[in-house]
Amino acid sequence: MTPTARGHAAMLLFSVLVAGSFSLGSLAANEISPAALNAMRFVIAAIVVGAVALLTTGLPRSAMTAPWRYLVLGGFLATYFVLMFEGLKTAQPVSAAAVFTLTPFISAGVGYLLLRQILTRRMAIALTFGAIGALWVIFKADFGAFIAFEVGQGEIIFFIGCVSHAVYTPLIRKLNRGEPPVVFTFFTMLGGIGLLVVWAWSDLWSTGWTSLPAIVWVTILYVALAASAVTFVLVQYASLRLPSSKVMAYTYLVPSWVILWELALGGEAPPALVIVGVVLTVAALVMLLKDQSSSS
Repeated sequence: MTPTARGHAAMLLFSVLVAGSFSLGSLAANEISPAALNAMRFVIAAIVVGAVALLTTGLPRSAMTAPWRYLVLGGFLATYFVLMFEGLKTAQPVSAAAVFTLTPFISAGVGYLLLRQILTRRMAIALTFGAIGALWVIFKADFGAFIAFEVGQGEIIFFIGCVSHAVYTPLIRKLNRGEPPVVFTFFTMLGGIGLLVVWAWSDLWSTGWTSLPAIVWVTILYVALAASAVTFVLVQYASLRLPSSKVMAYTYLVPSWVILWELALGGEAPPALVIVGVVLTVAALVMLLKDQSSSS
């Protein structure tokens, strides 16, 4: 498997794991401060990733060159996650996933500004197909809802977070100085922890950790391990092998995975016509897989 193909495989797994954080996050968002939850998830994820780094590549002193890089990346990442849970207090999981599909366009623009990554015609068409398909999935094939596109406060809050995530992706490639993904991820998490502790200081002390509902701890462990430790490495791994627009294009699969997660958690099945949207998102990914002109 080529490095490019491995990058795509990493992002496919990323899309599955991220989808779970929307469904579980909506169940826990109103039970705990989003800042406190994410501070705890970053600590747990950093312990895991740090242990993996020590057992594999080690933590070379050279990785601490220009430590401000990790504060910048950790800040963008922490902002995204906190605002995601703030948004999920009122936004439905699938609706929030729809907002998430806007990140490829933003990421493509930032990728051009920071890295001069060109958005080819094929990629532009693919991103458009993916966006339409994802939105069709989100609105469950209801054309009236699709046209109205009513956006609530939760979706607006999460959109701001998505802008932060879209900037984070190309910044990885811009700021990485040859550090292995697991090492770079670990120090990025440390940067995020430092900022989150300051951000959530009062919430951390006022939270009754021993009396939290079980779903909160399930969510914390899931987002810390699957949707943080694993996905952080996956994104950084893929970002070093693919243009940022291709990395973020996999967000188009998230709404479809969210529907499956919702079904697994006891939700209702979507209308049969939703498969049209799923086909469009797959078509978009196929186009991106075939577009090798800017895959460096």
